[in-house]
Amino acid sequence: MAEHGGGSAERGGPPAEQRVLFPPTFSVSEIKNKQRRHFMFLRWKQQQRKEKLAAKKKRRKEREALGDKAPPKPIPKTIENQRVYDETTVDPNDEEVAFDEATDEFAPYFNRQTVPKILITTSDRPRGRTVRFCEQLATVIPNSHVYYRRGLALKRIIPQCIARDFTDLIVINEDRKIPNGLVLSHLPDGPTAHFRMSSVRLRKEIKRKGKEPTEHVPEVILNNFTTRLGHSLGRMFASLFPHDPQFIGRQVATFHNQRDYIFFRFHRYIFKSEKKVGIQELGPRFTLKLRSLQKGTFDSKFGEYEWIHKRREMDTSRRKFHL
Repeated sequence: MAEHGGGSAERGGPPAEQRVLFPPTFSVSEIKNKQRRHFMFLRWKQQQRKEKLAAKKKRRKEREALGDKAPPKPIPKTIENQRVYDETTVDPNDEEVAFDEATDEFAPYFNRQTVPKILITTSDRPRGRTVRFCEQLATVIPNSHVYYRRGLALKRIIPQCIARDFTDLIVINEDRKIPNGLVLSHLPDGPTAHFRMSSVRLRKEIKRKGKEPTEHVPEVILNNFTTRLGHSLGRMFASLFPHDPQFIGRQVATFHNQRDYIFFRFHRYIFKSEKKVGIQELGPRFTLKLRSLQKGTFDSKFGEYEWIHKRREMDTSRRKFHL
């Protein structure tokens, strides 16, 4: 009887590779033994990958069989295209936005009434890595000057900058010898942005980097700043660079916003043919995360803030972005 039952199972039952390894209501977390739980979790992940790969092959065969009649491929769901709508998203044809931008603190720059002049400084007693980062950042931003704090408070530095016709102040903060913060203050009337800085890479740490950047004025790319807050930051970054880039230098500074993280890259490009372009990263590179935007110049005690990042209140959804 046992042999007959086994033979019928082999003849009528599904092949071994098609049998379901786990019941539908199975939960790996119910297994008490840690090693057994880890082993079963790996088996479950392997089964999931096999099923996903089989379904992908099946869809590919169906598309090949249909040929030109095959339906268009579905757009994959990502956090970006599933983004929660923000009511402050800027419409290019909005007259109110155009009026605000024509009268804000950056209007003199965009009306070509001022020429950018940048002061780059550090926290007190900067270490070697922060000093080198400031020096390399000065080669990216034209007409920028690096000075060291020497114990001066920012409230005393800002009036001196205004008296010497500086248009922006950049402060690089560090923690445990690593740059971890950036304060950008537009002079003379603000605003002031405070960023958390991470993933800093100097030129010597970048693989397949190009030669040293030249003194040509770079082009500036501002990507994916869509809200009113994002527009303010984009205009702040744009005001660091002169109006007319020198295209002969073939250098590009990029500020790319993705999920409220601002990625900075500095490249040189070369046209290999009419359709192909090669790029080389020159460095440095870093990532910024906005912490606050303050009206006026830097004032940590009595400053009025336009926007402050509050994690517990604002980060309730992964699909909600502010820039």
